[in-house]
Amino acid sequence: MEINGIEIEDTYAEAFPIKIARVLITGATKHWALVAATEATGFGTSVIACPAEAGIEKVVCGSETPDGRPGVYVQICTFGYKGLEEQLMNRLGQCVLTAPTAHMYNGLPDAQKQFDTGFKLKFFGDGQEFELDVGGRKAFGIPMMEGDFITEHSIGAVEGIAGGNFFMLAENKMAALTAAEAAVDAIAEVEGVITPFPGGIVASGSKVGANTYSFMHATSNEKFSPSIKDKVEGSNVPADVNGIYEIVINGLNEKVISEATRAGIEAAIQIPGMKKISAGNFGGTLGPYKFKLHDIMK
Repeated sequence: MEINGIEIEDTYAEAFPIKIARVLITGATKHWALVAATEATGFGTSVIACPAEAGIEKVVCGSETPDGRPGVYVQICTFGYKGLEEQLMNRLGQCVLTAPTAHMYNGLPDAQKQFDTGFKLKFFGDGQEFELDVGGRKAFGIPMMEGDFITEHSIGAVEGIAGGNFFMLAENKMAALTAAEAAVDAIAEVEGVITPFPGGIVASGSKVGANTYSFMHATSNEKFSPSIKDKVEGSNVPADVNGIYEIVINGLNEKVISEATRAGIEAAIQIPGMKKISAGNFGGTLGPYKFKLHDIMK
């Protein structure tokens, strides 16, 4: 398959189940909502070594939030609900409650799984906390130095998907990076997904396990490393490709990940110097979900 003269490889992205909590953080201005959201989602690129995968999903205006202030939706993802509850308490308690003007609300109020995170955070008020209604939602006010921190009682979570991905192969690094930036911007318009790596872009790439070091859970994907394409047997890097970036997508369900993949690829292939789109899979050793590029791009 070719689109806009760019080859779309007949392959698939392999993804796996993950538990996802969704939180709405509001602030007096968009800037302060983003500050709190950025802090809360830090050190959240990959569950290979991070305690959670986390990222900013979208920015919304005051007409879309319970308190009428600008807001930012974030997702926090872990393998189990116990670990997810711990991450919510730690990240929201340390990074949102402490952030200037920040308030927080349930991003999945209709989800079956609900954590009483806000109820537990209220104890920071040391007996001075109080219950209130914000836009029809049960919340708590916690008196603090700057005023009252507002938190909704519960934070919802669902079983989502992590590891949707695609690769952008280009004639040089800057062309690949420009394509990746365009892809991230397009994906940001799709509700329900995050791109958890730095700036939404993966520079390293990886494969499951290792060829040389048995103690490593993940190592460099040498078959997609341009600098050694002439040295690696079976390299997947074409002769005219010298730069590759990956986008990893987590989302609430298969539909939104497929939509995000399509949007990202459509944006990437508009960039001069792009040569090919591929994806990462490991023969089913990573997870049960297969996002087939040709099906998505039809």
